[in-house]
Parts: sequence; structure tokens; C-alpha cells
Amino acid sequence: MIGQSAKERFQLVLIKPSHYDDDGYVIQWFRSIIPSNSMAILHGLALDCIERRVLGEEVEITVSALDETNTRIRPERIARRIARSGGGLVGLVGVQSNQFPRAMDIARRLRACGTQVCIGGFHVSGCLAMLPQLPPDIQEAVDLGISLFAGEAEGRLEEVLRDAYKGALKPLYNFMNDLPDLSAVPIPLLPSPRIKRTMGNVTSFDAGRGCPFQCSFCTIINVQGRKSRYRNADEIELIVRRNLAQGVNRFFITDDNFARNKEWEAILDRLIRMREEEKLNIAFIIQADMQCHRTPNFIDKAARAGVTRVYLGLESINPESLLAAKKRQNKITEYRKMLLAWKRHRVAIYAGYIIGFPNDTPEATIRDIGIIQRELPIDVLEFMFLTPLPGSEDHQRLYLAGRPMDPDMNKYDLEHVTTPHPRMSKSEWERTYRLAWETYYSDEHVERVMRRVAATGMSLGKMMLLLAYFRGYSAIENIHPLQGGVLRRKYRRDRRPNLPRETVGLFHLRYAAETVWKQAQIARLLWRHAKVRARLKRDPEARHYMDQALTPVADSEFDTLEMFAASDAAKEAVAKVRKPEETRLRATA
Repeated sequence: MIGQSAKERFQLVLIKPSHYDDDGYVIQWFRSIIPSNSMAILHGLALDCIERRVLGEEVEITVSALDETNTRIRPERIARRIARSGGGLVGLVGVQSNQFPRAMDIARRLRACGTQVCIGGFHVSGCLAMLPQLPPDIQEAVDLGISLFAGEAEGRLEEVLRDAYKGALKPLYNFMNDLPDLSAVPIPLLPSPRIKRTMGNVTSFDAGRGCPFQCSFCTIINVQGRKSRYRNADEIELIVRRNLAQGVNRFFITDDNFARNKEWEAILDRLIRMREEEKLNIAFIIQADMQCHRTPNFIDKAARAGVTRVYLGLESINPESLLAAKKRQNKITEYRKMLLAWKRHRVAIYAGYIIGFPNDTPEATIRDIGIIQRELPIDVLEFMFLTPLPGSEDHQRLYLAGRPMDPDMNKYDLEHVTTPHPRMSKSEWERTYRLAWETYYSDEHVERVMRRVAATGMSLGKMMLLLAYFRGYSAIENIHPLQGGVLRRKYRRDRRPNLPRETVGLFHLRYAAETVWKQAQIARLLWRHAKVRARLKRDPEARHYMDQALTPVADSEFDTLEMFAASDAAKEAVAKVRKPEETRLRATA
């Protein structure tokens, strides 16, 4: 690999793989939903390595970032390009468990061409953190000469590049026990042409990593740790300004729980200053926990800083299910208080709901969704199967006990059943999941949500599109909306290798017919939602709408709302809240 020319070239190609749909085709779009934060991090670190000339003054490093959700990956072309330049490395970055089979299919083809390959991400890191030995899929990667990277790359990427330059990649780079400090490290940054391949010109960055909670289904705490590590306000400002300079002003802050970031207030104060004093047009999506309203000023400052959407891990309204998953921080008695606080600031609320906790049944699930519709002011609700993701405590427990789990990692995308349920058959569980989407996004409830939006002064047009998107992708595209995008792309040769390749004529005929049908269905759905929007905009009483979910919190609701009487666990949760007050009243009597 090492030549003697005055200027040698080393190519670093970063690829964020997608994964396969149920027909075996790569899930890919002309515009995907949001850029990968892992890609932004690695690209930013690579730019820093280039600037510092970590391979020596005589070596020119070039870096390219390819996201397979919006870019077709041709491994042989990449291999030839690297070979012509004199050498390089392909890094498959941020690879989640459901993306690992696709990552391996790309890596096999690259290795067959003699290209050096390294795979990192949550699947590799989670398995090394939680399992006593390498699972077969990761062991296969080692056997093929694919290098593995576990942990985080700040301060470590240059070691990998130097080894690759010498043609001496190590089989494993394991930094799981040495997570880096995030202060004064290179910022995540993607070039504008990459960001423009996504919907809404939105980019992503992490303000911090780690989460203090112990949810058993979560991989974050075992891969990024439970100790908060964070960037300071100066670094966040730099990220925002660097993106503004390339025409990007919408951001997704990927912290699993931004409210627990120790620097949240300094960061929000800085963003408030940029918006209110400099009049910069910037907006943010964040994730927070269901207790974030208890942090003084958090919601108020988040709204002033430009947070227009918040994602909340609701997961369930049954305290027994939450306790079983060690999600003790979720208190159903606090849900309405927190949600209404966001609503007062006109922030759109997304919430996640998990189907398949041990006590779940089809009837109880649909009942609880009905309660959420009537009593909680949530805008967008998204559903997921309870899935034992590699890297989680749930997966570790099942693995060590020898319990059955689906061996196909492609299915570990939160929208497939991967392990038996104690009270539902596989078909019942799958039917309940489909019915959950249909129930929540019924015509009746879509109109109800839009009425709440009109009453709280939010944008009807934006909410109309959001509801159509989440409703449509689950029903029309048959995938989770967070895997969606604009106009599906399919390539006959990119089908999963274990499935037969369709004939040219049949493939293109089916693809064309499918595309036309889907676009017609999406147009029909938008038309239905647009009629509701038009009707509400004409209605002079729309801003006075009130329902149970928008009603201010009152002590009496513990006796009147169904959420607090739907299960014995819910009744016990209410009793725990009331007990201190009853004790105080007796003491003062």
C-alpha cells in the first residue's frame, strides 16, 4: 500500500447501510427521512484527521460519506476506485442490529475485491458489551478478515487509519471500557449535498451521550453508558453556525434524553440568544423523558430555543408494564401535566408506544390506545414491538437462558416479532400491532388531533402532513414511518442474496405498478386530511375547541379519567400519589 510518490492518496469511504424489507429489497428513497448522526460524527472526525495529516505530510486523505437510505451502494465500483487511488478503507458506520445483514453483504463483496473493511455501530458494540462470546454473525465477519470497531471513535479513528494505511488492520478495536470525554472533540458535520438528500433539509448532532436510567429494552445505557458525557454550549453553537454557513438550519439533537444532559440550560440559553438577539432562523427536534417538566424552566427554554417537536418515550400507560421494563421514571399520574406543558408552548408531541409487554393482550392494548386518544394530548403516536435488541438487558437475559429468538438480525427493527410472547401467539401479536396503527390513525382521531392543533394555535398544514406521513407509511409502505422517505427506489440486483433475483420484465412491471398505486394512495390520504384542514380553517369556533385531553389538570381527574382506573396497577399509582396528602390532612386535623 505504501508508495514512494510525492503525493500518495488514501481514500476513506464511510457507508451507513440500510436494511432489507420483507421482499428482500434494500429500503431506499430519493429523499430519506433524516441523516445519520453516526455518519456526521465519523465524517467530522475524518475531516479533523485530514487537517492534522495523521498519515503524514506526503499522504492526501479523501473522505466520502454515503447513506444507503438515499444512495445506491455499488461495492465493486467503490473497490475499484480505492484500488486506482493506491489504497484506502471502507468503514460501515453506525450499524444497528437490523442493518448488520446488509452491512455484511456489502462487506463480503468488498473483501472479495481485496478492499479493507471495518464495521462499527450498536450491533458490534452491544454484543461485545453484553454477551460472553461473539455471536455467529459477528464471528463470520472476523473470519472474513473484516475488522470490528466497538465503542466510540473520538481520539481513535487515527489509529484505525494508520493501521489501514500500513495494510495491518487489527481484527478488533475494542474501546467499550474507555468511553471518551466529549469536550473539545471535533464536531459532527455532514456536507450540504448529503443533507439535501433527506427530507426537510434537516441534519443531526448529539449534544451528549449516555442515560442514567435502566430500561431493560434499551441498548443506549450499555453502549454509551449511564454517565452523562456532553458537549458544551460553545461547541453546540459551532455546530449550528457551521451548518448555517452551508444553508442548513433545521436540527435533530439525537441525545436519547436531552433533559438529562447536564449542559442543557447553557446550551438552550445560547440558542435562545442566537434566535432572539441575532434573529437566526433555527429549529430543533429533541428527545426527552416523561419527567422533563419537573426540571425548572426546561420546557419554557426549549421552546424559546426553537424546539418545535419533542419525542417522548411514553411506552405504556400501564404502570405494571413500565415497572417490568425498569422504566420507573415514567409516572402515569404525571403524564397529562407534562404533555400540557409542551402544548402550551405549541410544540408538536411525538410519543413511542411499545406493544408486547408480558401482560399485554390484544384487548388491553386497543383499550389503552383509546384512552390515550381521549385523555392525552399527543399528536403523533408511533408503535413498536417489544424487541430484545442485542446490547440490551432483555437480549442478554434471553441469550443466557437459551430462550428462542429469531436468528435473522434483519428483523430486529422494532416492527417484527422476534421472540415468543407469554400471552399472545405470533399472529395475535402481529395483528395487534397492525390494529394499533389503524386505531390511532382513524379518520375520527386524525380530525380530533387537528382540532386540538387549531385550538392551541399550531400549524394545521404541518400537522396535516405529519399525520398523513405516519398514517400512510405504516399502512401503504408497510414499514415503520421512521424508515420512510420520498419515493421508494428499488434495484433488481440489490435483492438480499438468499432470495431469487426476479426477471427484468417482471421486476420493472411490478415496481412501476407498485409506485403508481402507492403514490395514488398517498395523494388520496392527503386529500382527505386537506379537507379536514380546510373545514377547520373556515370554522370561527375552531380555536375554542376543548376536549378531555386539553382540559387543565385537576385533582379530581384521578376519579374521573379512565387512565387511572384501567388496571389495578394504575389504581395503585394513584393511591401512592394521594397517600402523602392524606397523611398531611390527618396530621393537621
